[in-house]
Order: sequence, then C-alpha cells, then structure tokens
Amino acid sequence: MPGQFKYRAFISYSHSDERWAEWLHRTLETYRLPHHLVGREADVGPVPERLAPVFRDREELATATNLGETLTGALVESATQIVICSPAAARSRWVNEEILTFKRLGRENRIFCLIVAGEPGASTRAGIVDEECFPNALIYRMSPDGQLTGERSEPIAADVRPGKDGRSDAMLKLVAGIVGVSLAELKQREVQRRHRRAMLLLAASLAGMAITSTLATAAWLARNEAQRQRARAEAEAETARQTTRFMVELFKVSDPSEALGNSITAREILDKGANRIENELTDQPTIQATLMDTMGTVYMSLGLYEPAARLVREAVARRQGLFGPRHPEVASSLGHLGEVLMLKGEYEEAEQNLRASLETKQRVYGPQSAEAAQALMPLADVLSRQGLYEKAEPLIRQALGIRRLLYGEQHPDVAASIEALGLNYYDRGDYGRAIPDLRLALEMRRALHPQGHPLLAQAIGNLSWALMQGGDLEEAEQLQREALALNRRLYGASHPEIAATLLNLGYTLELRGNYAAARSAYVEALDMQQRLLGKEAPEVASTLASLAFVVDRQGKRAAAIDLLRDALDIRRRTLGPAHPDVAAADASLAYWLTAPGQLGEAAGLIAESLAIRRKALGPEHPQVAGTLTVQANLLLAQGKYEEALETAVEARRILGLSLPDDSWQVAAAINTQGAALAKLGNYRAAEPLLIESRDELAAAPIPDLHEKARLRLVELYRAWGRPVEAEKYRRAN
Repeated sequence: MPGQFKYRAFISYSHSDERWAEWLHRTLETYRLPHHLVGREADVGPVPERLAPVFRDREELATATNLGETLTGALVESATQIVICSPAAARSRWVNEEILTFKRLGRENRIFCLIVAGEPGASTRAGIVDEECFPNALIYRMSPDGQLTGERSEPIAADVRPGKDGRSDAMLKLVAGIVGVSLAELKQREVQRRHRRAMLLLAASLAGMAITSTLATAAWLARNEAQRQRARAEAEAETARQTTRFMVELFKVSDPSEALGNSITAREILDKGANRIENELTDQPTIQATLMDTMGTVYMSLGLYEPAARLVREAVARRQGLFGPRHPEVASSLGHLGEVLMLKGEYEEAEQNLRASLETKQRVYGPQSAEAAQALMPLADVLSRQGLYEKAEPLIRQALGIRRLLYGEQHPDVAASIEALGLNYYDRGDYGRAIPDLRLALEMRRALHPQGHPLLAQAIGNLSWALMQGGDLEEAEQLQREALALNRRLYGASHPEIAATLLNLGYTLELRGNYAAARSAYVEALDMQQRLLGKEAPEVASTLASLAFVVDRQGKRAAAIDLLRDALDIRRRTLGPAHPDVAAADASLAYWLTAPGQLGEAAGLIAESLAIRRKALGPEHPQVAGTLTVQANLLLAQGKYEEALETAVEARRILGLSLPDDSWQVAAAINTQGAALAKLGNYRAAEPLLIESRDELAAAPIPDLHEKARLRLVELYRAWGRPVEAEKYRRAN
C-alpha cells in the first residue's frame, strides 16, 4: 500500500449491521498475507504482511449535519473502502455520504462490497424494491464535478448470504481486492495451510510423550496469550459500548416533569451526567475515567471551563492510577487538561500538561507519528498565547513536516499546520508573511472540501482577518460574506459559528466606515449568541465589547461605556477575576474613561489589568505593553508627564521584542511617547515621533487613535509657536 495512507481500508456500514462490521474488522486486521507474496509490487503498491490498520467508526451520527472532520479525515487517509451492503445500508444517509466522499477523492475503483442481506438490483424490479442492498451512491457512477450521474455501475461484491461465497471465500475476495493480487493465489495458500495443519496434527498423534508435552505447553502459552488479547479487546469494546450507552441515556428525559414544561438545557443535562459519573460508576473505574474525560471535553466546548477542568483533572488522576503515568490514555487526558487550562488562562500548568502529553505520545507512537504531530499543535498554541511566538513557530513547523511526510501535500492536517503557521505570523503582526500561508491553507481547503466544510469557512475567516489588518478591507469583506453564506448553508439559520462570522463581518464594515451595517451585524450576532449560549457566555461579552466600539463611533460614548461595563462584568463572572480576557476588558474600559476624566476608576482598572497580565502572561508580553500604553495616556491626563514618558518607552521596548516596527501597537506607544515629550517641552524630539506614528495608526482597530494623533500634532505646533503647521494638521483628515 502506498505510504500516503494511514488505513488499508475504511468500513462503511449501517449500525444495524454492526455484527458483520465487527467480524470483518477483526478478520481483516488479524489476517496474514502469504510469505511469498509479501513485498511483491502490485497495482496498489507492495503487498503488506498484514492489513492493519482498518478504520471502523463506532458512533452513530443521528444528530449530525455532515460527516465531520474525524470521518472525513479517515476517508481521506484510507486506501480502499469496503461497504457492507444490506437494505439498511441502502437506506442509510451516512453510508451514502461516506461513499460519495470517497468517490470524490478519485478512488471509485477502490470501493469493494460485502453483501450480507437483501438483493442487488432489487431497486429496478417491481415488488422487491425495498430489498435493494446497494446504496444509490454505489449504484450510479460519478461525474467529474462530483455529482452522481444516471449511468449505473457494477459494484465488485463478495457475498456471505446463504448459498453464496461463505465467510472464508468472501473475506479472501476482499483481501485480494485490497492488496491487488489474484483470488486464486490466496485460495491456494489457504489449501496449503489446511494441508499443513492436517500434517501437523498427524505428526503430533505419532510423536512421543515428550513431544506431546512440549506441544501442549506451547499450545497452553499460545492460548493464554490469545485469551489476554481477547480479554483486552473485549474490555475496550465494553468500555466503548457502556460509554456510548451512558451518553445516549444522558440526553433522554424519561420523566416529563424533569423539564417542568420547558426544554431542559444542555448545562442541566451535563451537570446531571457529571453527578452520575462520579456517584454511579465507582465499581467500573476504567469506564468512569473515560466518561469523565469525555464529559470534560464537552463542558470545554461550551465554554464551561471550571467543571471541564475538574472532570478532566479527575480523569487524569484515575487513568494514572489504572495504567501508570506513561500510558496513551493518560496522555490523551493530559492533552485535554492542558487545553482547558489554556482556555482558562492558566498557561504555565497548561504547558506542563501539554509537554507531558507530547512526551508520552512520542514515546508510544514514535516522534514522526500522527499522534505526535497532533500533540505539538496545542503546545504551540499555549506558547503563542504567552507571546512566545518564536518558540511556537518551530513546533508548528515540526508538526507540518511530520504531516507532509505521512500524508503528502493535500491533506486536512497539512492544511491545518500551514494555517497555524500563518496565524503565528499574524499574531506577531507580520501580515506580509501571514497572508501567503493563510491563502495557501485556504486553497488547500477549497480543494479538499469542494462541497463546503466548517474548516473551509474557518480558513476563509482567518485569511480575511489578516487581509483586514493588512489594509485590504475590500477582499476581507468579500471573504467574510462568503464564509457567512457557507456557514448558513452548513448550520442553518442559527449557530454559534454564524454569530462568530457576523462579528468578523461587522468589524470589517466598521473599519470601512459603514457603522449602521456593522451595528446591525453585531446586534444579530449578539441576539443569536444569547439565545444559543445564554446571556452569561464569554462569547456574549466579546460581542458586547465589539458593539461598544461601533456605538462609540456613532457618537454615543456613554452608551458604549455601559456596554463595556456589561462585557467586563460577564467576563469576571464566567472566566474568573484573573483571566487575561478580564484584563483586556479592564484596559479597554480604562482607555475610554480617561477622556471624560474618570481618572480614578481608570487607574484602578489599569492596575488590575497589569496585575492579571503580568501574572498570566509574564512581564514582557505584548498585551502587558498594551496596558502600559493605556497607563501612559492616563498619566498624561493626570499631568504626570515624566512617568508617562517612562511608561510609554517601556511599552515600546516590550512591543519591540515580538512585534514588527510598523505594527499599530508599536505606533500607539511611540505616539504616546511623543505626546509626553511635547508636554515636557522637548518639541524637537516629539515632532518626528508624532508624525511617523500617525501614519501607522491609520490602520489601528481603535478608531480614535488616528484622530488623537492628529490633535496631538496640532497641540505640539501651537505650543511650539508654529501656527502654519498647526493649521495644516487642524484641517487634515
């Protein structure tokens, strides 16, 4: 099999046929190819010794709207597809979707079928139409544009129905197709193997007692090993079954009075489930730990970080007790714990857990494995959140190198790593390097997901942000409208992803000066988030802050300040008082309170922002410098010009450690430095700082910075006694 595929085969089946899927999966993964065929060059590559791994999904997708990243990725990574055919499979939407997805990869000739019930071709015969065993996606060929045609095909099928191939021959037919050898060669091997087995039995019956004892001992050891392997497989299967059963039962409201006449909320369901896990599964620690980990990640996806961290932390402890500290299950839970701690802003502990997860995965799976690459990405993310962009970049590149080695150039994981690299440059303010990577990632997503996918919408949004910061507002708006249309098609009328895209669009419209349209987009996003997530969600706080900015641009500063206060209160309640997002809201509100002279409150907010950011991010993070710039402006308003100058210089120094010289954050610090020098009477030193920084501030996301820079130049020249220059900037736009 060519090395670019992770799986030899992907088994597609209706869950009504799960018994057949289990048999086929087990049989294929344990089958050994004849020694004389191993290594032979066949049509699909060298003949392997074994067929493992084979992919079989275990989750029903009853509430999903598409296959999802996991199944789509597995199809992309599979060399062949085996469809278990029955009337149930023919009616299954998901079996059809999996076949269509595989065909669109250009592998229509690598699909094989196993008929377990029904009748092929019954859909064309009156009276037995319901007996059709082939899904429509199998029956009809596909056109170059990825749509089914009216031309019927003849699927290659093995048949285990009574009187047909039988299990053994059916399995051999599938193996022959998968590896590209003749069925006759495989069947000849089976005849020879049965003959050898008969001869061994005859020899054993003629041997002496010593030989019999030796064989008996060997058989006993082999049987014990087989029993251990079977027990392990059965334990894993039982864990999967009980986990699935628990999650399904969790979302059933058996007593109508539980909902009290209303729809029971997702939070209520999760809290009820978490309580059951902790109190009802004490005699099944493996399943209990699995469910704690699973439930914790669900809490995390809903932004409920405190209960998520508690459950996942407990899962780590229990799995370490069950398996020891260096087990793959422990590594998985450590990774989840690192991610939720990162979202909570507890970066130091998050990094420790993510490094431990990476170390175990590299040891268990190998340093060049897909699992190692996957573990590198959140570690790079937590470093970036600490402002350590240069340390994060090589981790992203390492993951990208592994993924290219495993999958080639066209693969979802390769696109994800290229996208992460672009975002790394974006965070550093290096839009010239960010945009090409983000554009390449988007081109790959378009090729990989021609029918649309959430990851495609995400890639469109990421490129639009970089273009927006780079000054290309027109293309940014076009991309955001495309992402919005795609998300509406993927998710329907209302979904958090639609709200997030509306926010992006609103921000671009705001920068383009279309404040009414921007406000409309923000209000629609806010209404959607409050209905879907509740009024206390962190996402709601972010939208209120965005709405505040556009309200301020419409000349309603008091209303804008009220919105920012609401956003800050929500963040304090939902994220805790020491989260970096609270510090961001502190700094924004302090900046706005400085202008109307509410300096005492502004000073308290700045002190809180600096304390949070220094503790969570370190003293030289660019966000710390952002708060210092706000503080320097406050000191100017208080008439403390020397302190303002020192603070602005320190902010500029810190920003220079990680951001390029032409970023608007650096320009804001320089402009404040120039204003302090002007107040101190050092006009000659202030002039170039104020002039040069004003141009860079034209692209700042805080709209009044550019205007403030203009007014500072007017004030400089008036104080300097140069009325011509003062009048020039007074009239300037």
